[in-house]
Amino acid sequence: MESTQRNRVIALAALFQAVSLVKDLAWHGRCDADEFRTMVGSLFSFEATGIDGIYGNVHRLRRGMELVASQLQAGGRGGEMELTRYAVGLLFLERKLMKQPEMVNRLREGIQSAERQRDYFDDPTHPSVVSALAQTYQDTISELGPRILVQGEQAHLSNEDNAARIRTLLLAGIRAAVLWRQAGGSRWRLLFSRSGLLREARAIMAH
Repeated sequence: MESTQRNRVIALAALFQAVSLVKDLAWHGRCDADEFRTMVGSLFSFEATGIDGIYGNVHRLRRGMELVASQLQAGGRGGEMELTRYAVGLLFLERKLMKQPEMVNRLREGIQSAERQRDYFDDPTHPSVVSALAQTYQDTISELGPRILVQGEQAHLSNEDNAARIRTLLLAGIRAAVLWRQAGGSRWRLLFSRSGLLREARAIMAH
């Protein structure tokens, strides 16, 4: 992964798209099917040569890119604080994960098992695939702590299928956090390179 501003912005867009879909599911019990498919698909894209290939097309992250631009422009003064809380939590968990090689291996094995189900059903968003990914999240990331506490309507949060989709999206958020780090992202860049990241996000959306 090249350490470029473009790659960092795309990784942030993926992260914010994932947590935005989490919010939709938690509060409304539904989310955009195409955006959900893009995020789930990223979990199986380990052979892609670049970050664009992981998400199929950067335009599939349009929602996340708009959120990143909005958050950077707000500069921490307002914005979507619920989404920011989820994103910061996932970035923190990713750093903890990378310090535990054994858990990284367990995570990889869980995703590979889900990938076999994806191949069998020929659908990355089949309920069995999503359930397997959600279980992988519970068996790995959830054990790291602190857990991501998702807010929403209790009826949606307690629905098993909905909860599985939320956990799968949080796993996709971890994937995006890994890409952010691999592209040279850090807390310092978020603090001191907001204007550069914002310019890049606007440039990507303009094209």
